[in-house]
Amino acid sequence: MSIVLITALFALILAFILGLALGFFQKIFAVAEDPLKGQVRACLPGANCGACGFPGCDGYAAAVAAGTAEINKCSVGGKAAAAKLAALMGGDATVIPAVAVLACQGSKEHAPPKGDYWGIPTCRGAKLSAGGSKLCSWGCLGFGDCTQVCQFGAISIGAGGLPHIDHDRCTGCKACIAECPQQLLREIPKDRQGAMAVCSNRNPIKQMVKKTCKAGCMKCEACVRNCPEKCITMDRGIPVVDYAKCNSCGTCVAKCPTKGIKLIQQDIISGGTSIKQAVS
Repeated sequence: MSIVLITALFALILAFILGLALGFFQKIFAVAEDPLKGQVRACLPGANCGACGFPGCDGYAAAVAAGTAEINKCSVGGKAAAAKLAALMGGDATVIPAVAVLACQGSKEHAPPKGDYWGIPTCRGAKLSAGGSKLCSWGCLGFGDCTQVCQFGAISIGAGGLPHIDHDRCTGCKACIAECPQQLLREIPKDRQGAMAVCSNRNPIKQMVKKTCKAGCMKCEACVRNCPEKCITMDRGIPVVDYAKCNSCGTCVAKCPTKGIKLIQQDIISGGTSIKQAVS
């Protein structure tokens, strides 16, 4: 018998013995899974997006079954999943859906590029290799990293080079928020009322803001001075709204010279498209 056949026969016998051993030890050391975990898992959509803060649906199901996680953390399953879990586990099934919102107006028309970029065509690549591809160091780079990680087809890059978010499809999974190297995407409750700054340019020099983005916040503080409710303050050059005080009067929106602040329910989330003026 040739050495090749002997080797093959030996390998076959060894594989058979190892298979028997693995089967034996699997039975000996098997850990029984909590049947409640399986019931909880059946209530979840299986997106494995991690928005709940756990490593996929299995991790969240285990935590809910163990009583260490609330039943309303699945943003993808939303009210339907929470209702199923409430029927199974009890607890509060109230879910306030959230969506992603872009805090930038730096379209191709408004924010000029530094020059021709020939590097890796991703936002993260441009950020790491060249510090970004636009004169505005804070603006959206427009390569669409956010579109690649969205499992729900809710984000697309428009003609102006900015992400457009379909809020009818957005589940608030936060994958795009985590992916954006410029940290321009915000998680906003879908029922939020009030104004929001749609610019992230923190350059304190007004002339530089105007040079790098025609739609950037000019730090003029007209919104702060004119707010009847005194609910707007400046935080590192960006208007921040106290939603406990804001009544959506729209005064700040009317006074802003670059339209860098908008009403969430009217200009940002309404109609399913984020920051509609960025289409240009």
